Amino acid sequence: MSTQSNAMPESSLNSQVLAPAATAIHPFYWSLRRELWENRYIYIAPLATAAVSVVVFAGSMLHNHQKMQSLVGLDPIKHRDVLTNPYDAAAGMLMAMQIFVAIFYSLEALYAERRDRSILFWKSLPVSDVSTVLSKASVPIVIVPLVTSIISFATLGIMLLIHSAAYAASGQSVAALWKELAVLQVAIGLAYHLVTVHALWHAPFYGWFLLVSSWAKRTPLLWAFLPPLALYGIEKMLFNTTHFLNLLAYRLMGSPDAPSMDFPNSIGMHSGAWHFFLSAGLWNGLIFTAICLALAVRMRRYRGPS
Repeated sequence: MSTQSNAMPESSLNSQVLAPAATAIHPFYWSLRRELWENRYIYIAPLATAAVSVVVFAGSMLHNHQKMQSLVGLDPIKHRDVLTNPYDAAAGMLMAMQIFVAIFYSLEALYAERRDRSILFWKSLPVSDVSTVLSKASVPIVIVPLVTSIISFATLGIMLLIHSAAYAASGQSVAALWKELAVLQVAIGLAYHLVTVHALWHAPFYGWFLLVSSWAKRTPLLWAFLPPLALYGIEKMLFNTTHFLNLLAYRLMGSPDAPSMDFPNSIGMHSGAWHFFLSAGLWNGLIFTAICLALAVRMRRYRGPS
C-alpha cells in the first residue's frame, strides 16, 4: 500500500510536468498532419516530376545506346558535360516544381479555408491561430524543400543505376562513370541549395504570400504581385531609380557583387555554410518573415469567411 501511495504522486507529478509541452506540441503536430493530408500535391507533384525525369532519361539511354560509344574520344570537359546534363536537368525540374508548389500552397493556405467557410469549423477546435499559421508556414519553408530533397536523392540514384546498366551493356567502365558523375556530391549540394536558398533565403516571399492569403477577399495571386509592381512603378516615376526592384532581385537570386558563399548560387557551393548563416541578408529576411506571419495570425484571428 505504501509503495502504491508513493507511486501515484510521482506519476501525477510527471504528467503535470509533461502536460504543458504536450499541449503546445500536439496541436501544431496535428495541424501539420492536416495540411499534408489535405494538400497531397505537396509530394505528388515532385513525385510526378521525378517519374517523368526517370522515364525520359531511361528512354534516352535506350535510344542513344550506340551514341555512348562515341563519348570515349571526347574532350574530358565536354565528356563530363554530356554525362551530367541529364542530372542537372532533372535537378532543375525538381527545383522549379518545388518553387511552384510552395508559391501555390502559400497563396491558397489561408485564403482557401475562408473561401469554403471551413475556417468556421477549424476555429471551433482547440487549436490556436498561432499553431495554425506556423503549421502552414512550415509547409513551404520546411516540408516542401525536405520532400524535394528526399525525392531528388531517389531520382538521381535511380538515374545513376540506369546509367550504370547502360554503361555496363556497352562495355564501358561503370567505376569511371561513378567517379566522373559524383552523384552523391551533387545530391548533397542540391539538398543544401534547397535548404538554404529555396527555404531560408526565399522565406520572406512565403511569409508575404501567407499574409496576402490571410486577408485577400479575391484572387490572392493578383494581390501578391500587384503591390510590389505598384511600388516599383511609383519609385520609377518619382525618383527614376530601381532600388526596390534590385532588392527583390537580390532576395530572389542573390547579388552578383556579393561573395558566392554568402549566397549559394551553385548547388555545389556548400563549403562556406557559416558565411551564409551569418549573413545580414538572411537574418533581415527572416525578421521580415516573422513580421508577416505575426500579421497573418492577427488577420486569421479577426477575419471571417469570404
